[in-house]
Amino acid sequence: MGRPRARAARVMAPRVDVCPMAPDTNRRWLLASRPTGEPTREDFELEAAAVPEPGPGEVLVRTRYMSVDPYMRGRMRDADSYADPWAVGEPMRARCVGEVVESNHRDLTAGETVTGNLYWSEYAAVDGDDLEPVDTGDLPVSTALGVLGMPGRTAYVGTVDVGRVEPGDTVVVSAAAGAVGSVAGQIARVAGCRVVGITGTEEKADWLTGELGFDAAIDYRAADDLAGAVGEACPYGVDLYFENVGGEVSDAVTGHLADYSRVAVCGKIALYNREDGEVTRGPRRLHQRTRTRVEGFIVSDHAHRFEHIGDRLRRWVAEEEIRYRETVTEGIEDAPEAFLGLFEGANVGKQLVRVG
Repeated sequence: MGRPRARAARVMAPRVDVCPMAPDTNRRWLLASRPTGEPTREDFELEAAAVPEPGPGEVLVRTRYMSVDPYMRGRMRDADSYADPWAVGEPMRARCVGEVVESNHRDLTAGETVTGNLYWSEYAAVDGDDLEPVDTGDLPVSTALGVLGMPGRTAYVGTVDVGRVEPGDTVVVSAAAGAVGSVAGQIARVAGCRVVGITGTEEKADWLTGELGFDAAIDYRAADDLAGAVGEACPYGVDLYFENVGGEVSDAVTGHLADYSRVAVCGKIALYNREDGEVTRGPRRLHQRTRTRVEGFIVSDHAHRFEHIGDRLRRWVAEEEIRYRETVTEGIEDAPEAFLGLFEGANVGKQLVRVG
């Protein structure tokens, strides 16, 4: 990602740049209700509203790509979390890439491609200071939401900063064919590790060991004894576990943690649709003798590292040390299906919605 533009030190006269492309209506998704358990289409409402007008210092952005991510499930609850809950009846937010249609901001011009936290909508009017110009080089702009964006940064932070990966480590990644897991495993491979991915289909397992260069992959749905499969793939134990799933997958891995191992807790998608009373308390299979360090993390806490991380990710992708896939759903009208599919493992790599 490119470095955010510096803010001007002096007050400048307002400037309006216009790209005559906005229609009269703006389709956007609202949170219709708070789900109990697994969300359904009925929890979302598609509304046709007026295209917003940007105020002073604001920019009107036409969305091109919208990201849907597992963490959004937490924003559908009225509960404490690191991300504020969405209000029922209000537009839902998402990381997006879009084109500036109209600008009242000193540093952004009509026609420029930007990224930021916008909405599940075709258009958004936001403070220009909250947007970043997109710099993906020769790669598609969609990668600003995937391998070069939040998922790639998360993979790097969890593997390098939190996981303290070292050459010769055995690294296990759950949800390994997802946007974060697929990059985390490849970063570990570049670091000289043995990498084992856990995923949900034979096709995904073949992608991990083929194109991505993982040393082994386990289809947890096909494994009669998942813990035994992890032990067979990791005969000397697991030095770093990149945790994306939780539940039984986590139990199968933590039983094989080596001495002085690390667990980087990125997410636990298997538990996101369960209510508090349905979640078995843990940790259950961590042993004092291993001296394991378990650390949860939020990528935004490492924002001071984003420029460095972005430079490394761009170089690795350019050199084909890191490969990526995108699963793209066409049309904003099917955004809920794209989101719900995350919990069924429908995506390979980064799940996006192409809005316009």
